[in-house]
Amino acid sequence: MTEFFHAFLLGIVEGFTEFLPISSTGHLILAGDALGFHIPIAKMFMVVIQLGAILSVCWLYRVRLFDVALHLNEKKQQNFVLKIIVAFMPAAVIGLSFHHIIEEKLFSPLIVSIFLVVGGVAIAVIEKFKPEATTQTIDDISIKQAFMIGCAQIVSLVPGTSRSGATIMGGMLAKLDRKAATEFSFFLAIPVMFGATFLDIFKYGTSLTPQDILVIAVGFIVSFFAGLASIKFLVKFVGSHSFMPFAIYRILFGGAMLVYYTL
Repeated sequence: MTEFFHAFLLGIVEGFTEFLPISSTGHLILAGDALGFHIPIAKMFMVVIQLGAILSVCWLYRVRLFDVALHLNEKKQQNFVLKIIVAFMPAAVIGLSFHHIIEEKLFSPLIVSIFLVVGGVAIAVIEKFKPEATTQTIDDISIKQAFMIGCAQIVSLVPGTSRSGATIMGGMLAKLDRKAATEFSFFLAIPVMFGATFLDIFKYGTSLTPQDILVIAVGFIVSFFAGLASIKFLVKFVGSHSFMPFAIYRILFGGAMLVYYTL
């Protein structure tokens, strides 16, 4: 029962932090360490439950996704898919090439704490010195801007950096306004997290026990509903706020964790 309770808590952590620029993977690693969640499938669990949060994007934006699927012969939808592919490829290539090294060397609470702080400083600097936004909707994003966002996403391969933080900040540096950068980050998360999840299922899926599957299912379902709440919160938040509160949170929380793990 303890494992299921931990899975429930970690599902909440994952779902609510996945779309905020504070690093869901980093929070999962720190929360898992605090809970003593060190079961054999822990790493796979951390990845697979992120798919639950990503499915919340699919649900909330289902009208747009169905529109794309049903009208893929139209230029507008083809351009949208092309921009997602262009933004997806940089991190996919680097991630596949260095997946084992990243998983073995960088998935530690200390690394997470360091990059929570580094990412917080980066967000604060970008918020202060970002260029003036010239792109207000995701349909107006150019291929060049999509590629810039994709390159920014590479840094999120380091736990504690934040995929959403990297892509949103990359979008703002590419002259997208906050809302467009945030929405594009949501759509870009779909192929990224589907790919990461199925890679881990391919690697470890055959060794899962029935209890392992149930533990993952609990985290997955809870993550989905927490993700719904997170997306709605963030969309409303970016309409009238900057990302500076997240930068401050990251620096303070990451700094506290850094002190904890180095003393």
